[in-house]
Amino acid sequence: MIDSFSKRNIPQAPGGSIFSGRLKEFQRDPLSFMQKLSRNYGQVVRFKLGPSQKVILLSDPELIKEVLVTKQKNFIKSSDIRSLKALLGEGLLTSEKDVHMRQRRLIQPAFKKTHVASYGQDMIDVAQHYVQMWKHGMETEITEEMMNITLGVISKTMFSMDLKEGYELVGEAVEKVMKLAIKRMRRAIPLPLWLPSKSNREFKQAAKVLDAVLFNIIDQRRRGGIQKEDLLGMIMAARDDENGTGMTDKQIRDELMTIFLAGHETTANALSWTLYLLAQHPDKEAKMHAEIDSVIRGKTIRPEHFSSLKYTQNVIWESLRLFPPAYVIGREVDKTVEIGGYLFKKGETVLMSQYVMHRSPEYFEKADEFNPERFDNDLLKKLPAYAYFPFGGGPRVCIGNHFSFMEMVLVLACLASRYQFRLTTEQEKVKTQPLITLRPKPGIRMILHERETEKSNPDSV
Repeated sequence: MIDSFSKRNIPQAPGGSIFSGRLKEFQRDPLSFMQKLSRNYGQVVRFKLGPSQKVILLSDPELIKEVLVTKQKNFIKSSDIRSLKALLGEGLLTSEKDVHMRQRRLIQPAFKKTHVASYGQDMIDVAQHYVQMWKHGMETEITEEMMNITLGVISKTMFSMDLKEGYELVGEAVEKVMKLAIKRMRRAIPLPLWLPSKSNREFKQAAKVLDAVLFNIIDQRRRGGIQKEDLLGMIMAARDDENGTGMTDKQIRDELMTIFLAGHETTANALSWTLYLLAQHPDKEAKMHAEIDSVIRGKTIRPEHFSSLKYTQNVIWESLRLFPPAYVIGREVDKTVEIGGYLFKKGETVLMSQYVMHRSPEYFEKADEFNPERFDNDLLKKLPAYAYFPFGGGPRVCIGNHFSFMEMVLVLACLASRYQFRLTTEQEKVKTQPLITLRPKPGIRMILHERETEKSNPDSV
C-alpha cells in the first residue's frame, strides 16, 4: 500500500469557481491555458475541470515517460476519449488492456515499415491526381484540398479503391461527427446518447452514414472472396497466434473507423499547417524546393526518393513540433500510483500536451520560431524522449506513425515540385482550433503559383 504521507503534494493552481473550476478557461483556449499553467506553476500542477474532475498537467519528459511507458498499466484512456466509443467502438484509440493488446497484435503487421513502404506509390499517385487538376492562379481553401488528398490516400491504401469526390461522400458526416464529438468531450457532464437531444440525433445520424460506407465495403470484400494486399485485406486475414481467430465484422469496422478518421484528419491538418508555415518563410520554402529539384531532376517523385528528402523531412518534423495534430494526451488513473515522488490517485485525470512540450524554451531554442534546420545533426536522438512526441508514445504510440510520416513527406514533395502556395491578401489571421485534432481556423485560403522548373529530359538517367 502506498503511504500518501511520504509523498510530495502536487501544487494546486489557484483560481476558478467552486462549481466549474477552470473549465471555462480551458474551453475558451485550452492551448494557452495549459501553456500558462506550465510556465507559471511548474512541471506538475493540479487544477479542476468541473465540480469533481481533478486534473494534473505534466510538463516533464521523465514523468510523461512514466505515465506512457514505465507505469502505463496503472492508467486508462481519459473519459473524453472513452466518450468516442459511441463513434469508434472498441478500436485501438478507445479500447483498453487485453482487448487493446489483442487488436494491436492483429493489426501491427499491416503497419510494419517494410509493408508501409509498398504504399508509397499509391500516396504519390493520389497526390499527382489532385495536382494535375490544379491551375496556376487558382485560389482554394487548402485544408479542404489536403482532406481530399489524404482521404484519397487512405481509401486507396486501405480499400484499393479510388473515392472520387470522396470528401462529398463522407466529408460532411466526418465534419459533423468531429464537431459534435468535441462538444461532448468538453462538457463537464456529457448528455447520455440515449437522450433524444438535437446534438445526439445529429451525432448518431452522422455516425450511421459512416457505418453504412464501411460495412458495405467489408461486405463486398467478403462476398467477393478476393484477397488483396491492402490494409483491409491484411486486417481481415489477420489471425490471433494464441487461438487462430480473426476479427468479427464489428471489430473490423471499429478499426477501420479509427484508421479512416485518424488516418486522414491528422495528416491533412499537418500538411495544411506545413504549407501555411512555408508560405510565411519563403527562404525555407526555397531551400526545400532546391532539395526536391535536385533529387527528382525534373521527373516525377518516386517512393525511393523519400530517404533522400532530408530537409523536406525536417520541414515536416518542425511543422509537427509547432502544430502537432495530436496536441494533448489524456489518461485516467486506474490504480493509485507514485510518479516522480507524487501520489496520483485513482480517478484523477493526467494531461500531457505535445503543444506545450514542443514549444518549451527549455528544450527548443527560439521555440516559437519555424526553423527546420534545428532537426539537423540527429536532434531527435539528443532530446529527452518525451520532450518531442508528435505520435504519442509507449504501447499506445500511433500505430500508423511511419505510414503518416512517409505520406506527409511524399505528398508535400509532390505538391511543392509543381507549385508555390501563397496566402491570399484577404486571408484572416489563422488561429489554432483544438478539436479532436489541431485544426487551422477559419481555414487557410491560398493562391497556387506554378513553379518554373527544369523539364524532364527523356534522355537523362
